[in-house]
Amino acid sequence: MDFASAAPSVVKSIRQRDLLNTWLRLYAREQTAPAIWEYQPARLEEELSDLIYYTVDISAPTPRLTIQSEGTRISRAYGHTGKGVLLDDYIGPRLAPLVMPIYYECVARGLPVYSVADVDDIYGRIVAYERLLLPFQTEGKVCHIIASLKTFCEDGGFEIKNLMRGNDALPRPKLRAVIDRDLFHRAPGRIAPAELVEFADQQGSGVPTEIIELN
Repeated sequence: MDFASAAPSVVKSIRQRDLLNTWLRLYAREQTAPAIWEYQPARLEEELSDLIYYTVDISAPTPRLTIQSEGTRISRAYGHTGKGVLLDDYIGPRLAPLVMPIYYECVARGLPVYSVADVDDIYGRIVAYERLLLPFQTEGKVCHIIASLKTFCEDGGFEIKNLMRGNDALPRPKLRAVIDRDLFHRAPGRIAPAELVEFADQQGSGVPTEIIELN
């Protein structure tokens, strides 16, 4: 499965950009994924229904992801809850080949992964399914992932119940990207003049443009 290289601006949802921005601030300290206990974005409680927390076991040849919590909207999309269940068992053999490589890439790279796929609801309306994966490390190994899942329909309303299982059509991938560009963060006034021309915004603050867009 191929993944594009992307900057944080690839993420469409404002809420997901806020979640990513908090992760980036922690990442910028040592250029590595933070520990999950450090991650405390603002208004987190407002997002819980769209978040899934996973633990990651990398002792096996293929990482094993176990669902630790599950938002109510996501449970409706898949038709049942899955706390304590392995992710590949939860989504089933039809979806696993499409979904699991996205999680494996997040684990392997230790960087955020963003994907968009079109899904048909039970009435045939096209729904964009936007997934942002954020990795978290302990002792240099990815051991947790938080997934933010958003759904959007250009036609307005749609039926989320059994969205991922309600018809025979598989999700149609539109984008798979590793967010591996413009992840740096440097304090204003501490960047060399030669770098200001390349990285600063129009006001010359010395702050990378992508970080400004996320705030």
